[in-house]
Amino acid sequence: MVDNVKHVILVLSGKGGVGKSTVSTQLALSLKDAGYKVGLLDIDLCGPSVPYMMGLEDKNVYQSEAGWVPIYTDDEKRFAVMSIGFLLKNRDDAVIWRGPKKTAMIRQFLKDVQWEDLDYLIIDTPPGTSDEHITVMECMKELNCDGAVIVTTPQQVSLEDVRKELTFCNKTDIKILGIIENMSGFVCPECMDCSNIFSSGGGDSLATLAKVPLLGTLPIEPRIQMLAQSGVSIIKEHPETTSAAVFKQIVRMLCGMDKFVD
Repeated sequence: MVDNVKHVILVLSGKGGVGKSTVSTQLALSLKDAGYKVGLLDIDLCGPSVPYMMGLEDKNVYQSEAGWVPIYTDDEKRFAVMSIGFLLKNRDDAVIWRGPKKTAMIRQFLKDVQWEDLDYLIIDTPPGTSDEHITVMECMKELNCDGAVIVTTPQQVSLEDVRKELTFCNKTDIKILGIIENMSGFVCPECMDCSNIFSSGGGDSLATLAKVPLLGTLPIEPRIQMLAQSGVSIIKEHPETTSAAVFKQIVRMLCGMDKFVD
């Protein structure tokens, strides 16, 4: 139930392995650090990594009469998390389901989670344009969805798949809020020089092609990976990094205002 959610943002990618879940998690945490009440919904059924990234793998969810109750990470209930991963007994368990069961579970997660008052709900989706995505898009037409953020990397093979995702969004009438280029160079932590090991500029060219904003270019940032299982944002833990500055920029562009106090 998203009746109490002001803004819903999908995080999409046409290809796996581009850091979509990392972007989803850090975007949600950055919004929280900006003062918003935030929910993070992980509907990547075959690769639910959000519980691991948030350090919540030992948590259990339960159903109330009103629906699934998400996991809250703070006493003030400013950050809530829901994932298929909470329903698995072991992190190594595989979800071996046929399409109809997958779509039924996604539909339930989108409609039957008991979110309290939220400013933003970030939805981490599976990669690709499969049955699960069609279910998501159908449900989005019934919800107050702001649109989608598309994540890509600079490699040509990733850009080709993301072009398909852009077409998918256009055909399903999902507004594209902007593009984030992840793994856009490696910044040496010693000398701070940037090496574009995966090329560069692909996200910018895609944004130009789609006539949408380039929200930011995120470098390969080892310190983000070191934050895995901590549930802490790069903005809070390492505010001096390029990634922290980029996530602040992304929040400013999506929210239309500056909520950070530097």
